[in-house]
Amino acid sequence: MKTEANYSMTTEFILIGFSDHPDLTVPLFLIFFAIYLVTMVGNLGLVALIYTERRLHTPMYVFLGNLALMDAFCSCAVTPKMLENLFSEDRRISLYECMAQFYFLCLAETTDCYLLAAMAYDRYVAICSPLQYHIKMSRQLCIQMTIGAYIAGNLHPLLEVGLLFRLTFCEPNIINHFFCDLLPLHALSCADPYINELMLFILAGANLILTIAIVLISYFYILFTIFKMKSKGGKGKALSTCASHFLSVSIFYGSLFFVYTRPNSISEVDKDIPIAIFYTLIIPLLNPFIYSLRNKEVINVIMRLMKKRKW
Repeated sequence: MKTEANYSMTTEFILIGFSDHPDLTVPLFLIFFAIYLVTMVGNLGLVALIYTERRLHTPMYVFLGNLALMDAFCSCAVTPKMLENLFSEDRRISLYECMAQFYFLCLAETTDCYLLAAMAYDRYVAICSPLQYHIKMSRQLCIQMTIGAYIAGNLHPLLEVGLLFRLTFCEPNIINHFFCDLLPLHALSCADPYINELMLFILAGANLILTIAIVLISYFYILFTIFKMKSKGGKGKALSTCASHFLSVSIFYGSLFFVYTRPNSISEVDKDIPIAIFYTLIIPLLNPFIYSLRNKEVINVIMRLMKKRKW
């Protein structure tokens, strides 16, 4: 903890990010810009495809469309400022800009958690109760689950940002990161950030444990049902249906758990940058391809649209 007597107060920060490697500025800019461009085209293209194609107006694709929208939102919250800072000598960001960036990033990540849980439940109903699917996964329930994901996604960052107002920040105001995350901000606090760290651990842990529990329970029943199937073709089809979702869940939750719920994470902020790149840039890039390339319905719709354009 720092004291006001020894440090001057500040309301702005410097995101040094990748400034330790000036020789890599151009390659990093080109790589991150390409990732950003592909991420936006892939995710917003998937949203547009699901919105315009009636065949994809089912609960699974409603959740997938919203997941793609949040992935695009996540990329927008982080990447433009990071690209600007690569060539900027003044990498300053105000406290309120910092809070806004964290709010939008946390909104996207938390909403993603609940959407992935909703998708797991949808797969559970589709495989374990196929004859009752349209009753158990009604349009009304689908809308309620989607709205619930956005409400939960908003509550978490609102509480975290609200708690930041109890802190005052001291110089040196340097954040060794490429975006404003809570842990680097806590490290710069003049006041004891123990309450903030505790609430981060509780809130992030609660969101992760709740949604992961839904995913694990759903997949337990899914696997149990699949192993009881006599048809090899049925088993293969069921496993293929769940494979893309399970891959996305494993990558996403693994990276978030590593950053936000391990002990003493505030003292290891520098080590979090590669993981942060992974869950803020790489996962939003990969998700449209994970869900599209392994999904026959999406591929068939894309192929049909391409044939129409040729004619």
